[in-house]
Amino acid sequence: MKKRRIGILSGGGDCAGINSAIKWVVYSALDERRCRESGYQYEVIGIREGWKGLTGSPFDASQSTWPLDMATVRTWDRQGGTLLGTSRTNPYSPKDDQSQTVLANIEKLGLDVIVAIGGDDTQSVSYRLSQEGINVVGIPKTIDADLKGTDYTLGYETALNVIVEDIDKLRTTAGSHRRIFVVETMGRHAGWLALEGGEAAGAYIILIPEYDFSVERVNELILEGKKAGDRYEIVVVAEGAKAQGMTEVTKDERIDSFGHKTLGGIGAYLAAEIQQGTGLEARSQVLSYLQRGGAPSAYDRRMGRYFGIAAMDLIMRRRFGRMVSFTNCRFVSVPLKDVFGQLKLVDVASRYDTEKYNGRHRVIT
Repeated sequence: MKKRRIGILSGGGDCAGINSAIKWVVYSALDERRCRESGYQYEVIGIREGWKGLTGSPFDASQSTWPLDMATVRTWDRQGGTLLGTSRTNPYSPKDDQSQTVLANIEKLGLDVIVAIGGDDTQSVSYRLSQEGINVVGIPKTIDADLKGTDYTLGYETALNVIVEDIDKLRTTAGSHRRIFVVETMGRHAGWLALEGGEAAGAYIILIPEYDFSVERVNELILEGKKAGDRYEIVVVAEGAKAQGMTEVTKDERIDSFGHKTLGGIGAYLAAEIQQGTGLEARSQVLSYLQRGGAPSAYDRRMGRYFGIAAMDLIMRRRFGRMVSFTNCRFVSVPLKDVFGQLKLVDVASRYDTEKYNGRHRVIT
C-alpha cells in the first residue's frame, strides 16, 4: 500500500472547533477501512504555529512538527483554541517573503498534502501555495464568519455563546446602576458577531461595519428608551463599526503581515459620546479575546468533526486546491481561488434595520 504524509496546521486567530477538526482529520486518515478503500496508508504531521512553523531556516522538524496519531488526539475535540498553536505569519509578505523557504521545508518533510485550517488570510496563502504546485485542502475557520464560499466557519457559534453569556452578566450591573453599557465585539469588516450576538442577547442597539452610524441617532434612540421607562440599555458595536464621517478606531499604528491595523476603542468612544449627548451614565466593555476562548459548543465540536472528515474525503479523492464548505445545509467543496479576497458581509437591505440600528424585524417577505 502506498504511503502518503499529511501536514496539518491552523493559522490566524485561535477559536473553538479547531482541535475537533484536527482530531477528525487524524481519525479519518488512520481509519483502516478508509485506507484500504483509497489504496493509501496515511501519516499525519501537525505543523506548529501555523505557516510560521514552515519558515525556519535551518529547519528543525523536531521543534516545528508534532506526529499525530489517534491516541494523541483522542480528547482534543473537547478543548478550545488550537493545541498546534497558531500565528498570523504571511510567507508571501512583501516585507519579508519566505515563500521559497516554506516550499523547501514542505519538500524536506515529504508532505504530500497540507490541510490548512483558517480564514481569509490563511486560505490566501493556501491558494498561492497551490499555484506553486503544493497539494492543499482548506478548512474554514473564523469567528467573524466572513469567509466566502461557506455558510459556516469554525468558532462562530461558540463566540456567539460567549457574547450572549457576557451580556447577560453585564445586565445585572447595568440594571443596578441604571447605566448604558456599550459592548464591543470583534468584527473588522463584517458585523455578523455583533448582529447575531446582539440579536440573541436582546441588545437595544447594534452597530456594524457595513453601515456607518450617526452618533446623534444613537443618542435619540437611547433617550427614546429612557422615555419609555427602560432602566438601562445594552448597545453592541463591532470593532470595525464607524461613526459617519470617521474611519475605524485603532489601538495603535501597528500593521500585521497581512496589512491589517489593530482595531479597538470604538466602544469607549461611543460610551463617551452617549454620556455627553444624553447625560446618562455610560460604560464600555470590550469582549476582545474572551470571544475566542473557552471549550467549544456542541455545534462547533460537530462541525469540526464533519469538516475534518470532509477534508479527508477530498484528500482521498485527490481533489486539491479546494476548501471544504457547508452550504445550503450540505457539505461540499469550493475552489480556493473563490474563497479569499471577497469577504462575506452582512446584507444591510435584508438583515439590518437602518432606522432602529438593530436586526431585522421582518423575516418573511
